[in-house]
Amino acid sequence: MTSHFFGDTSALLGRSLRHITRSMDTIITTTVMPIAMMLMFVYVFGGAIRTSSDSYVNYMLPGILLITVASGIAYTAFRLFTDMKSGIFERFQSMPIARSSVLWAHVLTSLVANLISLVVVVLVALLMGFRSSAGLAAWLAVGGIMILFTLALTWIAVIPGLTAKSVDGASAFSYPLIFLPFLSSAFVPTTTMPGPVRAFAEHQPVTSIVNAIRALFTEQPVGTSIWTALAWCVGILVVAYFFAMNTYRRKIS
Repeated sequence: MTSHFFGDTSALLGRSLRHITRSMDTIITTTVMPIAMMLMFVYVFGGAIRTSSDSYVNYMLPGILLITVASGIAYTAFRLFTDMKSGIFERFQSMPIARSSVLWAHVLTSLVANLISLVVVVLVALLMGFRSSAGLAAWLAVGGIMILFTLALTWIAVIPGLTAKSVDGASAFSYPLIFLPFLSSAFVPTTTMPGPVRAFAEHQPVTSIVNAIRALFTEQPVGTSIWTALAWCVGILVVAYFFAMNTYRRKIS
């Protein structure tokens, strides 16, 4: 059964990745907004913002990475919605394949596409002056956090992809996720925010994830922020996976 699942998932993943390679505009579109935002903040607003970092691009890059993922997962919901409306799900159900492999193929496709987008954004940040003294272990830790974060948000994207009534509805859920980093420590220190906003910013998941990645990039003590970040990522992933699989079972029953 396990080998059956992995074989089916691999075959369907190949199908989804071929769709991505035939429409690279999805990855390009995903990277354009975060890069444009990074250019605007660094070269327009950066000189007016006071942070603990000498380079503003170093300070804001963790938040830009999260925004890149948040904008990228909208395409996961869109691809799922398209497959649901095209009837391909019903065709898969008539075949002797593991049912959950259909969803996992979309999720892993999202992971691959978002990792490519993240690499492109980091390369642009390097051209803009981003520098990190982090060693291999720190970079691997950042990569692990981003993979968990991407998987968590992707499983959230699965739900509207399966339940939306229109294309716009399938992708609109990502807007609050893109906006969330602006109410965190991603662009300015939370100490500069008014009381209620600061309280929310300091206790929402993005802040702990951003702080953990920023500390890893600068080789500073991560303290408890990395455990809080991992707890948020794993918690969201488990809850989103549970609801997504339940939604999927109801759809195909």
